[in-house]
Amino acid sequence: MTTSERLIEATRELLWERGYVGTSPKAIQQAAGAGQGSMYHHFAGKPDLALAAIRRTAEEMRATAEGALNGGGSAYARVEAYLLRERAVLRGCPVGRLTMDPDVMASEELRAPVDETLDWLRGRLAGIAQEGLDSGELAGPLDPAELAATIVATVQGGYVLARASGSPAAFDTAVRGLLSLLSPRTSRTS
Repeated sequence: MTTSERLIEATRELLWERGYVGTSPKAIQQAAGAGQGSMYHHFAGKPDLALAAIRRTAEEMRATAEGALNGGGSAYARVEAYLLRERAVLRGCPVGRLTMDPDVMASEELRAPVDETLDWLRGRLAGIAQEGLDSGELAGPLDPAELAATIVATVQGGYVLARASGSPAAFDTAVRGLLSLLSPRTSRTS
């Protein structure tokens, strides 16, 4: 791994664990095994490096979500695959946690990849919900955009509940509850 890659990866981990303020240039350099000169050779400063790390995290989240959502099967099966995919539940969502960081949210540049990723996810899920409605698999009245927002809120809220309780059980319970509401059996009998 190149020095710039090590710096980005170290920053990604530190942002996930500590947030922007808690991620000092010195901590990044130590975690990456790089000197100050190397850091400033590759990046203009902490904001530039944080932006590269946030973009990388956002890209990874999109790719992981797309892997689950692009699988074959019904709309319900694809949403189920997304909801049940393996996650580091107790660590929280590396993108979602950035929304709780006031320094990231105060910076239009740092916030942009977070907003874009969550917008993309809602849009992707809304498209799948519309497919389910069009095929008759999901019964209305459902608004695809509202359902997509509910799915994202369940995942992000599930992370919060799991972290608060110190157990992934709260996340799993939220996901199972949403899936039971979306179940084609439940939708058709409502």
